[in-house]
Amino acid sequence: MFASYLIGLREGLEATLVVSVLVALLVKSDRRDRLPLVWAGVGAALVLSVAFGALLTFTVAHLEYRQQELFEAITSLLATAFVTWMIFWMRRAARTFSGELRARLSQALEVGATAVVVVSFLAVAREGLETALLFFASAQGASTTAVPLIGISLGLLTAVALGWAIYHSAMRIDLTVFFTWTGLLLILVAAGIFKYGVHDLQEAGVLPGLSVQAFDISGVLPADSWYGTLLAGMFNITPQPSVLETVAWAAYALPTLVLFLWPRRSPAPVSPTSATDPQHAG
Repeated sequence: MFASYLIGLREGLEATLVVSVLVALLVKSDRRDRLPLVWAGVGAALVLSVAFGALLTFTVAHLEYRQQELFEAITSLLATAFVTWMIFWMRRAARTFSGELRARLSQALEVGATAVVVVSFLAVAREGLETALLFFASAQGASTTAVPLIGISLGLLTAVALGWAIYHSAMRIDLTVFFTWTGLLLILVAAGIFKYGVHDLQEAGVLPGLSVQAFDISGVLPADSWYGTLLAGMFNITPQPSVLETVAWAAYALPTLVLFLWPRRSPAPVSPTSATDPQHAG
């Protein structure tokens, strides 16, 4: 549930921040007449996201066993790619997030009503489609879809509450710090989703070694214990993984964590003397 909650919170907060910035800009610029257009775009994006999630569920329910495993493997790998892109994009864009949105909506207001709907739709649809895909991928490792559904719903509700509070200036959060910590946790979640995708490929017979275990720690991490269930649900850490699953988890998690934590270089300042010195010209 926590992994699903984290996905819902992260994706939901991004979408909520988008909507709050759009609404705030319209209110401050005395363009309240355009607010229904924003909500129309948001509503259309939500309908598309729910339909996409239903399509994924319907598709996997009508496939044979091997096809089902392959489909789940592909969605898991796609979800891993989306999470990775999202983590690094938000790490880079957190400081300029609202400024870029304001510029985009200002341009849309100049174009017309349709552009406002399109901007709000695209901004929320991206997060909604990613949420549906991530939810589907994370739900594959759960014994029932009810638990991840509750988790992701609570995450989305928390994100809406945070967005409402930020809009009304009741509280302020450091987006850079927030996205750094959630990014670290989501890297571990994504590693678990990637590991599950490899497991599905082994189940489908595409990759070998399903019965070759890397280790067996079921004595200290029973699969039916509360902490075993917690680690399996959050990060897909299981007591008897195959060698290939373990290699896949480490091959994703370790370099991704290093790249994410690697200090970003600030651009070197330009020396005024070198820019104006005739000896450096031409």
